[in-house]
Amino acid sequence: MATKPPIFATLGCRLNAYETEAMKRLADEAGVEGAVVVNTCAVTAEAVRKARQEIRKLRRENPDAKVIVTGCAAQTEPETFAAMDEVDAVIGNHEKMEPATWAGLAPDLIGETERVQVNDIMSVTETANHLIDGFGTRSRAYVQVQNGCDHRCTFCIIPYGRGNSRSVPAGVVVDQIKRLVDKGFNEVVLTGVDLTSWGADLPREPRLGDLVMRILRLVPDLPRLRISSIDSIEADENLMLAIASEPRLMPHLHLSLQHGDDLILKRMKRRHLRDDAIAFCDEARRLRPDMTFGADIIAGFPTETDAHFENSLKLVEECNLTWLHVFPYSKRDGTPAAKIPTQVNGNIIKDRAARLRAAGTAQASRHLSSQVGRAHRILMENPTMGRTEHFAEVTFDTPQAEGSIVNATPNGVMDNQLLVSAE
Repeated sequence: MATKPPIFATLGCRLNAYETEAMKRLADEAGVEGAVVVNTCAVTAEAVRKARQEIRKLRRENPDAKVIVTGCAAQTEPETFAAMDEVDAVIGNHEKMEPATWAGLAPDLIGETERVQVNDIMSVTETANHLIDGFGTRSRAYVQVQNGCDHRCTFCIIPYGRGNSRSVPAGVVVDQIKRLVDKGFNEVVLTGVDLTSWGADLPREPRLGDLVMRILRLVPDLPRLRISSIDSIEADENLMLAIASEPRLMPHLHLSLQHGDDLILKRMKRRHLRDDAIAFCDEARRLRPDMTFGADIIAGFPTETDAHFENSLKLVEECNLTWLHVFPYSKRDGTPAAKIPTQVNGNIIKDRAARLRAAGTAQASRHLSSQVGRAHRILMENPTMGRTEHFAEVTFDTPQAEGSIVNATPNGVMDNQLLVSAE
């Protein structure tokens, strides 16, 4: 009888996608067959609703398969998914990375195996060890260097899904990046849940900037190193030095800002104020004038007034944010923010989110227009689309070698992309 490899569905963040690749390998090594694995997200109540919807859809499409649910939503509310008729097993975020879990599931998926395997994520102290060589496109690889979070923002459930912060040792990271470069990857992206907390649990407590400088020093053949989302208030001296002195560190940072009003930031239990965000952006641009920033911003956090919201809107220009990720606030049971009595009307939240997105679109348009006529080194993600060092998309009208870095000068803009076309 022909074997039927597992089907994997991933919801949520890039880290979840990375971990799905690890699970594919673990399931394959264990010989798991005839399963559907749903890697869920818990960031909002809407994310959990979508997870349930996806599970039902996959059950209809695969009536004979065993459905395994894992990820952050499975970790934070296993009882929700265990109660679903469509679900055969619920696996926690730590358990999903353990070879023994998949070995136990392999024979008949259930049998003597516990149907719900979700333990206390806060008790997990070991560093991540599921290193995947080559996850991403053929041009860009993602390397998870950190997992979990020690902070407790009032809107966020993720620490209860991911556990406390733990770091991958620098030597392990460097060895993996060397392998990726040997395989031909031209860009590596460092990723994690709370990236700037990297190193706090390691001997001598190194900082993210130390890791960045070490990678660039010990992997001289790596053309491009990129950092994913950071908390700017935790940026250390060596990270700023790398921004100033290392051209192989890409001039684009995505910032976890969340809001532009000091009172709302305090109610969110963030560790920075609006002036801190502005000062960081100003300093980074002083060190590297072409630096660009993306940011996460939440619209409609409880108690947010029109005046509070206007401060977020103004921050987009004051920090000159180019790429925005706007999140309409969604009440998430289990978080302190959900208990705040003054919740913002849903229609107001929707309107404010739309206004923030419009501001972001305008900023991105200005940035793209300013890049026309300037020479760029563009990493090709497929034969006709690549990205500049500042993460802007570039479309070519003639095919290029996928994975290569192409020197080109965009001569137009269309649909939020730079264009490189024959004159």
